[in-house]
Amino acid sequence: MQVLLTFISLTSFFYLCKCHLQFYDMMSEPKKSTRTRLIDAALELFAANGVSETTTKAVAELAQVNEVTLFRHFGSKHGLLLAALEDSVSFTQLGKTLVEQAISQDSVSEALKAYAKATLHSLDRVPELVRSLIGDAGQYPVEIRLAIGRGLSQANCYVAECLAKMLEENGWQSHLSAEKLASLLNGLLLGYFAIALTSEGHPLWEDREDFLESLVDLFVQGEIAPTITSSLVKTRLITDLPANLVHSILQRAKKLGRQDYALAYVLFGAGLSAIEIVYLERSHSLSEPHQHILQINYGAVRQVPLNQWILGKRYGSYTNNPLTQWLKSRKDDEPALFLNLEGKPLTEEELRALWGVLTDGFLTLQGKPPAIEQARQTWCVEMSSKGIELKDLSLLSGLAIEQLQPFAQRAKEKAVLEQASRLDRPSN
Repeated sequence: MQVLLTFISLTSFFYLCKCHLQFYDMMSEPKKSTRTRLIDAALELFAANGVSETTTKAVAELAQVNEVTLFRHFGSKHGLLLAALEDSVSFTQLGKTLVEQAISQDSVSEALKAYAKATLHSLDRVPELVRSLIGDAGQYPVEIRLAIGRGLSQANCYVAECLAKMLEENGWQSHLSAEKLASLLNGLLLGYFAIALTSEGHPLWEDREDFLESLVDLFVQGEIAPTITSSLVKTRLITDLPANLVHSILQRAKKLGRQDYALAYVLFGAGLSAIEIVYLERSHSLSEPHQHILQINYGAVRQVPLNQWILGKRYGSYTNNPLTQWLKSRKDDEPALFLNLEGKPLTEEELRALWGVLTDGFLTLQGKPPAIEQARQTWCVEMSSKGIELKDLSLLSGLAIEQLQPFAQRAKEKAVLEQASRLDRPSN
């Protein structure tokens, strides 16, 4: 793992430095020192050709100095590489730009995918360097390996800090530390890139997009998961929506179209997460006179009833409701339950964007725009209010009993509030 992370750190480092060099070349600056010109030339050639294929003669020629001058300053090519690693501020800030782009996303899965895409894109710019590092990894002197290790630690710490912050803000946790998660993520990215770079016809993934989806699934469904027991979730994320707001969202969805109405109906009537919804297919909906069942095959595999009653208001029947009406109106052969404007399966990003349209202008009791996760929370609280025991609700929701306890507590709070309100009414 350390070797893999060394590769990804060093390749990203040279790519960032190369971009900096291209920028500075366009600026009118004072003449650089001989040492600086040699380091800049080395960085450019290392990124373009790899370390092993870059000669000291080529570096000297690009820097417009004698090769003897290079040896006088650095002693050897490895000495030049060491100086480049230690002198450049780019290495100490490795990954900062990529991570900042990623954490601007709306969800953990979107952020992970954005970071992975950006990292692989940076590696795409320096394939020769990757090949060089894979082939020559064991030939570097200990001084260079130590320099890379120091830079790697600084870079990985920044990624880990951002990852920890992102998970905390979304109410997620992992049994692994943020540092180990960052190392695992970067190692998997470089491993994939190395396989794609050095082999052909492997059946591991259909394409890069397939790999990225699998990577996100691994982290979201495996190493990290929502934690409903943390104090942050109890105070911030367990915020079910009031009935009037839910009905307003459903009414707006009805006006927007059949799919929008069906989508809002499933969100509030089945208590699914966003990622579970985008993996639903038409065949997963079973409508019968006495019940409407959804088969969930993503994450916690289970069956979930689609309620016709949502917070005291009825939305059709088991056989004639917003979802069945949407399915009956379909003229396409696409198996996905929900589609985008191009008629392709709806992605999580597109689902979240649609939720933004459905809730635009609405505010929760906390004065914030409703989050799509609150639909699931509202369903969990409603199910608890109707008397479903936690062990049974765990089977329906796919959440652990300890994760559901705050929802049960919230249901009790609502019951007490209703009881207190009744006591305040005049008696006959």
